Amino acid sequence: MRMIGCVSPPSGGTLSILGLDPRRDGATIRAHLGVVPQLDTLDFELTVRENVIIYGRYFGLSRKELRCRADELLEFVQLDERADSKVEPLSGGMRRRLTIARSLVNDPDLLLLDEPTTGLDPQARHLVWDRLFRLKRRGATLVLTTHYMDEAEQLCDRLVVMDKGRIVAEGSPRELIGRYSTREVVELRFRDEPSLDLSTRVNGLARRIEALPDRTLLYTDDGDATADRIHELGLHPQSVLVRRSTLEDVFLHLTGRTLVDE
Repeated sequence: MRMIGCVSPPSGGTLSILGLDPRRDGATIRAHLGVVPQLDTLDFELTVRENVIIYGRYFGLSRKELRCRADELLEFVQLDERADSKVEPLSGGMRRRLTIARSLVNDPDLLLLDEPTTGLDPQARHLVWDRLFRLKRRGATLVLTTHYMDEAEQLCDRLVVMDKGRIVAEGSPRELIGRYSTREVVELRFRDEPSLDLSTRVNGLARRIEALPDRTLLYTDDGDATADRIHELGLHPQSVLVRRSTLEDVFLHLTGRTLVDE
């Protein structure tokens, strides 16, 4: 992300941004970029509107043009009613939306977002998703990093899965699910700890079986049929959940479930 933003020099390979060389054309590229950093860098002493206007002055835009643009952007992120409020009392979700509004002040061709919804409550996350989806429909190109697999599935046309600094898979969300998982997943939970021979008893019922401390996952293309077979085998789980396979299943399959330091 820092290389694309022309902050760090490319460490290897070839990098072209908007058809330009970041080593030679960094200033030109930055003029066409919008950046939403992981941590908000808003000025708490200024009002919501002033944060947008002053940031826009770095791009050489006139005050008159910026006043109109700030009002349009604040309406877009649903902060127009807080335009004259100071930043300090705003909620985390409001600050994130203001950071997005500020990043759009120069009408960028490419928008970089570093974990745009980390730390937000579900309502605020979905509102941010809605605004980003609207930007996509307007033709904006978004490049984002995220640890929320549902966010990647909602927003990304193409994504890469990173593990220990390397790309381990790439494609559309649907392609990755089809390639590395199954159509559905059956989750079995037992009142007591599952017996050691559970995996043996359910062997053959699914394309892949994963035994976790609190549940057993069966990856299958027909969850209902697999659930019926569970009962036919005389197994009596406390709960049986049939769900569609997600990007989180893909991510955990490719990178493992063990927590590692980043």
